[in-house]
Amino acid sequence: MIPRHAKETALRLAHGFPILAITGPRQSGKTTLARAIFADRPYVTLEDPDQRELALADPRGFLARFPDGAVIDEAQHGPELMSYLQGLVDHRGRMGDFVLTGSQQFGLMSRISQSLAGRVGRIELLPFSIAELADADLLPSNLDTLLWRGGFPPLYDRPLLLPDDWFPNYIATYLERDVRQLLAVRDLALFQRFVRLCAARTGQLLNLSALANDCGISHTTAREWLSVLEASYLILLLPPYHRNFGKRLVKTPKLYFLDTGLAAALVGIKDSAALNIHPQRGALFETLAVSEFVKQRFNNGRPADLYFWRDNTGHEIDLLFEIGGRLQGIEIKSGATLVREWLKGLTKWQTLAGEQALPGWLIYGGDEAYSREGIEVFDWRSLGEAARRNG
Repeated sequence: MIPRHAKETALRLAHGFPILAITGPRQSGKTTLARAIFADRPYVTLEDPDQRELALADPRGFLARFPDGAVIDEAQHGPELMSYLQGLVDHRGRMGDFVLTGSQQFGLMSRISQSLAGRVGRIELLPFSIAELADADLLPSNLDTLLWRGGFPPLYDRPLLLPDDWFPNYIATYLERDVRQLLAVRDLALFQRFVRLCAARTGQLLNLSALANDCGISHTTAREWLSVLEASYLILLLPPYHRNFGKRLVKTPKLYFLDTGLAAALVGIKDSAALNIHPQRGALFETLAVSEFVKQRFNNGRPADLYFWRDNTGHEIDLLFEIGGRLQGIEIKSGATLVREWLKGLTKWQTLAGEQALPGWLIYGGDEAYSREGIEVFDWRSLGEAARRNG
């Protein structure tokens, strides 16, 4: 098993809560992490029809089989268990009694909120981060390969497996299993077109009306389908920062996929060589950077709490977050050679933000990390270090 940075957080939460919930997209390593940390616990998956039938028909009897706790995989399939778990863990009073995993926020977290509030420590596990791949000596040697491959564990656990072979099957499985469970979608091909249109917009301001029109669906349906992509941990809607610093602000979120390999597959990128001149390369690099900060915070058991800033005249900061009441601004550029023009956006924003602004960061697609004109410059390999410093 490739070590996961969320392990320490999982152990910490298991000492403070009777139930640990590990959520995230399919194939992100949730089950592997749970079984590795809690190897002494019985394991049961509710994807098994027999186990699911027992859990639904006789929840009390199902749980009685585990006097010392258990790992219950894909727990969203047994929503009725949550009320029975509440009484059981309250009676036993043990920390880390049960571990639940799930691939859907809607199914699992809504039940947890209703029945298990205050009893559950939660981790959101996304695919491998740059830092995790680097620690395992698995980080691709060039940026385009990383953007094309992404971070899903099967593409690193199985060295001969290519993204072109894996992603089409992943997409088909996601549509058949998750989408059919979450939505009454009759035309899965139409939903797949919607997902591809979203991938083509990664790193852009969300224009819901244009997205709906391009797909041939209603505004309401587009909003509902976006919620499904969020619930499945495929996308993130990055909110704009709320302070205006004397300027009129854009109030629309930006859409990001949480894995560049999946986004690249959806827009039809067949190999890493095609990425070097592909018009989506810049957006995919920005997607990589944003997702790296999200992964780091999730691995630490924290909410994302990330933003971007843009005013109505076009001034923009790609990524923004608060540190001790001050603001860290980050510019993201995919080019391999630093251009002085890139620093101007940060300088302009720091002038507007005044004392609230920390010294800016620039993340770019080159190979050297250094400081320039008071701005810290991170190359793509040190993206993980940047995220770790403030994650």
